[in-house]
Amino acid sequence: MPRRVMQGLVVSDKGDKTVVVQVERTFLHPVMRKTVRRRKKYHAHDETNACKEGDRVEIGECAPKSKLKRWEVVEKIAAAEKTGTLKAGAAS
Repeated sequence: MPRRVMQGLVVSDKGDKTVVVQVERTFLHPVMRKTVRRRKKYHAHDETNACKEGDRVEIGECAPKSKLKRWEVVEKIAAAEKTGTLKAGAAS
């Protein structure tokens, strides 16, 4: 059986060797005939801790690595865009 591959956005990189990737999919609602967007978060294994929050990555299915991790980062597609904004409370 082929392994599934998905693209998503890294929303958290706080865990060691773990990133949380949000994948968005669109589909046509069966009754309303309207395009619907659904988002789901997946915990993915990142062996080298190379991915940072905001990166676009490709994840693939793998054997279970922990209670939640069933995916691993296949490749980093795009790095996070850098913004020059200050966070609240950082301005003085």
